[in-house]
Amino acid sequence: MHQGNITQDRPRAQISTPREEVSFEQAHIIYNFPFSDLLFRAQVVHRENFDPNAVQISRLLSIKTGGCAEDCGYCSQSAHSPTGLKASKLMMVEKVVAEAKKAKAEGATRYCMGAAWRSPKDRDMETLVAMVGGVKALGMETCMTLGMLSPGQAEALANAGLDYYNHNIDTSEEFYAQVITTRTFADRLDTLSNVREAGMKVCAGGILGMGETANDRISMLVTLATLREPPESVPINMLIPIPGSRLADAIPVDPIEFVRTIALARILMPRAYIRLSAGRTQMSDEMQALCFFAGANSIFAGDTLLTAGNPGEDHDRALFRRLGLKSMELEPDE
Repeated sequence: MHQGNITQDRPRAQISTPREEVSFEQAHIIYNFPFSDLLFRAQVVHRENFDPNAVQISRLLSIKTGGCAEDCGYCSQSAHSPTGLKASKLMMVEKVVAEAKKAKAEGATRYCMGAAWRSPKDRDMETLVAMVGGVKALGMETCMTLGMLSPGQAEALANAGLDYYNHNIDTSEEFYAQVITTRTFADRLDTLSNVREAGMKVCAGGILGMGETANDRISMLVTLATLREPPESVPINMLIPIPGSRLADAIPVDPIEFVRTIALARILMPRAYIRLSAGRTQMSDEMQALCFFAGANSIFAGDTLLTAGNPGEDHDRALFRRLGLKSMELEPDE
């Protein structure tokens, strides 16, 4: 058979706009392309929408650690899990801004602030608003992840100038209850809707290696890609097994399957930043290189990611040099 006919019956993988929806069946076929074909198509989509050699650098700070009322099976900060993590109070605004200044000096363009809450208390909103204003004044993009938001809380953060709100859906709707029981998949989508209605950009992704199937990963990405407006930022995490958590003994995700997920995310959401998030300490340089080739174009930098380890600045700089990658500059209108 002539080689030109190999992909004749396959669905078009080059999705040109975020509004072009894809079915689970189509996504399943794409995910299972021969690996070289899948990466080629993801790279084509990536090059149509981004500089293929530029990576957006974010920093993540835990502004309130531990004691969370949720029972997320992967999390070190859940009050339901004996992980030994000590809870802390909400940080002072001045400390957060000082840390953001350091991050900017080290090349970060987006500063993400995370609090271990089911949802923020109204009494904390004034402090959170001040944090957003302080970081924005440095000329950085701002992002927060604070748990579920009411419409009023989302509006207050949007009015303060918050650029992105992170609220991961974690996995497929079908597998969700195996990971979390204290809130529903629909609760997650409601918060994303509140964020979007308030005018903020959405950051939403998931975690791989929690015992889910490939179909769960595909379903998760299809859910995100077919939202009324797909997320502008999609973090893909590799589970870090936390001693004391319910998923401490989970079987690690296969590296090739992880790269396939990155590639599918790029194809389904062409204009999104696809971020390698938690778990990079478990990835070889070669695996990260494949992820960048498959369309990942954002990372969290720094030694610590909330409460988990992360490759240090020196290691990332060395890897970027080897791969010919550069830090993405912040656009003037962002």
